[in-house]
Amino acid sequence: MRNVGIDIGGTKIAGGVVDDDGTIIEKLRVDTPIDPAALVDAVVDMADHLRRAHEIHAIGVAAAGFISRDRSTVIYAPNIDWRDEPLRARLEQRLNAPVTIENDANAAGWGEYRFGAGQGVRDMVMLTMGTGVGGAVVTDGELFRGGHGIGAELGHMRFVRGGHPCGCGQNGCLEQYASGRALQREANAIADEGGIGAALAAVREERGAIPGPAVSRLVLAGDPGAVEALRRVATALGEACGGFQAVLDPEVFVIGGGVAQLGADLLEPVKLAYETSLPGYGERPVAEFAIARLGNDAGLIGVADLAGKER
Repeated sequence: MRNVGIDIGGTKIAGGVVDDDGTIIEKLRVDTPIDPAALVDAVVDMADHLRRAHEIHAIGVAAAGFISRDRSTVIYAPNIDWRDEPLRARLEQRLNAPVTIENDANAAGWGEYRFGAGQGVRDMVMLTMGTGVGGAVVTDGELFRGGHGIGAELGHMRFVRGGHPCGCGQNGCLEQYASGRALQREANAIADEGGIGAALAAVREERGAIPGPAVSRLVLAGDPGAVEALRRVATALGEACGGFQAVLDPEVFVIGGGVAQLGADLLEPVKLAYETSLPGYGERPVAEFAIARLGNDAGLIGVADLAGKER
């Protein structure tokens, strides 16, 4: 059984035909239109193209934002002018096929659970460290969505009272301390401090700001300033995971997103902070930590599988 998965991102729309073992058979990518009507047209065109050469069972579409519990309506999308948008009905009318809508982080988490780093467990938490922090929770083999469909927004847990302002309208959210953007902010702060930040300061002098890839390269080279910036961000994530463990008790935390490409350099300080923040550490089972395996394809693979599962 093959399904179409389409992942709407801020700059690109990625789509593919996905087999029931999570294998992508065909894949497409186009730029994301700014106009909402043109965006729907692009999704319809992509789905039509993908199903011309394949027998398709269902179509799944992932997008950032709040998705209703019945997976039919985009309640709110931060990067698209959608408010209570009946996206499923709109797409089903034009495609004449069953469509499932899901939050992009949930879709990526489900993809990792079914076919990636979460295989073989029943309870998993995924955290993606990109521009923000995305979250997904699988409990007893089912994707947790909450009473209104918009649960597991783990990046918007209040982490620091009165902390940095967040795009969600609150202050002190976890994603302000444990994201790729937070890593850049910490790198710039260390550059200002001097001392171990000399290499970071040199990058900023040359480029005007320190880009994330430059921080990553310096981490991998063992630069002490970049390593310290990563330690601060990883510590925030690990401390939050200690709290998530107390509430959700997952068997594994899967870490994805651009910062996760640092692998063990990221996981070691995350696990240290987790251990020192976990209630009852030393007297209870603890979670494993793993880097996500599916990369940027996790969302389209996950939403394709969810579409087939729902239908």
